Amino acid sequence: MLTAQARYQDPLEPLDSSQYATQLAQFSMVEQQVLANDRLAGLSAALATGNMAALAGWVGMEARAPAQARWAGDPIEVVAPRAPGADTATLVIETARGVEVARRSLPPGEDTLMWDGRDDAGSVLPYGNYSLSVESSALGVIVAREQAQVYARVVEAQVIDGQTHLLLEGGARIAAEGVSALRNRQGG
Repeated sequence: MLTAQARYQDPLEPLDSSQYATQLAQFSMVEQQVLANDRLAGLSAALATGNMAALAGWVGMEARAPAQARWAGDPIEVVAPRAPGADTATLVIETARGVEVARRSLPPGEDTLMWDGRDDAGSVLPYGNYSLSVESSALGVIVAREQAQVYARVVEAQVIDGQTHLLLEGGARIAAEGVSALRNRQGG
């Protein structure tokens, strides 16, 4: 562009050298920004590849997160912390469609329990996905209801729009930042 400007300038009104220097500096800055953007894109691609390699280690692990539990015959470890200030807490178990099937009182001072897949009548529930939540109460009034955390095997790790997502056994999809613990899969 500067070459074209110099070629077609009016000889009676030559280009001011300070304007020429300013334009040259601006073009240089634009060129440097384009180079920096190209380098950042390359670095981003390299990090994404490295991130994906790191995510491969998650597959097959058990991740603890607020997600639906998959009941398949083995007891499910449930982490169900009560809300601050609550004097009682109850684990509420619902089907994937939201039908309540069981309630379990959490002993004082404990926030982890094993759910055996039974309803309130003691009958074994059908295999499938269940939603587990914690109702915290203070002086008989419910002060909070939060989804409980369960362990589930990670079957796939994905990066979607720069965010890492995990697909868990049973079909739940969670954001990786929602994982509060990882462990080797028990029993295999």
